[in-house]
Amino acid sequence: MHDFSLFGGGWMMFVWWFLIIALVVFAVRSLMNVNQNSKSKETPMEILKRQYASGEIDEEEFNKRKRELLK
Repeated sequence: MHDFSLFGGGWMMFVWWFLIIALVVFAVRSLMNVNQNSKSKETPMEILKRQYASGEIDEEEFNKRKRELLK
């Protein structure tokens, strides 16, 4: 019979699986956090340009906000 001595016994195998799953979850959450931080580093001017380019605001609104930002 196997007693899973490599993992430290039957119940220890569950502990190892828990640690592996926790490590994977931690890694995924860390990678997602990095992606969110990169978006938050946009300058106000870059955000304004992105909004104009995507059609969220028109040219008049873009110019108005741009003047405010450049003050």
